[in-house]
Amino acid sequence: MQRWRGLEDIPQDWGRSVVTIGSYDGVHRGHQLIIGRAVATARELGVPSVVVTFDPHPSEVVRPGSHPPILAPYDRRAELMAGLGVDALLILPFTAEFSQLSPADFIVKVLVDKLHALAVIEGPNFRFGHRAAGNVDFLRELGSTYDYRVEVVDLVERGEAGGGVPFSSTLARRLVAEGDMDGAAEVLGRPHRVEGVVVRGAQRGRELGYPTANVETPPHTAIPADGVYAGWLTADGERMPAAISVGTNVQFDATERTVEAYAIDRVGLDLYGKHVAVDFLAYVRGMAKFESLDGLLEAIADDVKRARVLTDAYDLKR
Repeated sequence: MQRWRGLEDIPQDWGRSVVTIGSYDGVHRGHQLIIGRAVATARELGVPSVVVTFDPHPSEVVRPGSHPPILAPYDRRAELMAGLGVDALLILPFTAEFSQLSPADFIVKVLVDKLHALAVIEGPNFRFGHRAAGNVDFLRELGSTYDYRVEVVDLVERGEAGGGVPFSSTLARRLVAEGDMDGAAEVLGRPHRVEGVVVRGAQRGRELGYPTANVETPPHTAIPADGVYAGWLTADGERMPAAISVGTNVQFDATERTVEAYAIDRVGLDLYGKHVAVDFLAYVRGMAKFESLDGLLEAIADDVKRARVLTDAYDLKR
C-alpha cells in the first residue's frame, strides 16, 4: 500500500481512483464496511482505492484541547487498511488554514485535482469542509459537474456492545475507558491494542520475580481503565501471552499511571528502547493494595495463571 503525507506526495501521473474520506480511528467494524465497499468498487472499476484521513484529528484544530483518545496510531491504521486491500493512504495535515477550505474547494483540491476521483464512498453522516458544512448531498451534487459518482454505505453494524447501539469510534473509546475489553473487541473486530516504547520504570516487578515491560504510550492514546488484564505483548514480531497492569502502583503509593506487561514464562527479555504492542483480551481484576508482600505475590501469581488460561482459550478458538 502506498502512503502519502500531504497532497504534494501524490504521484504526478496518478490516474482515476475510488476514494473514501474520514478520520477512521480504530478502523472498527463500521469503518470496515465503508472501506471494504470502496475497495470492492475500485476493483469493479479497475482503478486503485484511496483512503483519505487527517492528522491531527480535526477536533484538535477546531477546538484545541478536545483531541479524543486515539484507538489506533497511524501506522496501525495503515496496517489494518492494507489488510482490507486499500491501495493508497493519504494523510492530510489538518491545519487551521486547511480547516478554512469550503466544501467546494475541498472537493476540487483533493478529490478532483489530485485524486481524480471516479467514485466516492462514504457513510450517511459524512461531513467535510469549513464548519463541516459539506454533506453527502452536496458531494453528490458536485459529482455531476466533476464526473464522479457517490455511493453511501448506510449499513449499520451493531451487536451486544454498548447495549446494541451502532458501532462507532465514540462507543469503542467509551468501552475501552470502562475496561470492557469484550465490548471493545466486538466493535473493533479484534482486541484493543496500545503501542509504545519500553522505558525503565521502578523495576519493582523484576525484584518480585515478574519483570514487566513499562510501555510509554504516545499522547492521547486510548488506555483501558485501571486494573489487571490478560492479553499479549508483541515485540520483534513475537506475540507472547501476558498479564498486563494499568494504573498507578497503589501497593507502593506510586502516582504515575503506567501500562506494564509481564510476558508469561519468558526469561531474560531485554526490551528497553524497543517499540512494542500490547493487546488487551480481558479484564481480570481491579487495582488493590495488599496488607503484605506475600498477599501481593499470591495475587500476581493468580493474575498470571488466569491470563495464561484466557489467552490459551482465545488462541484455541481461532
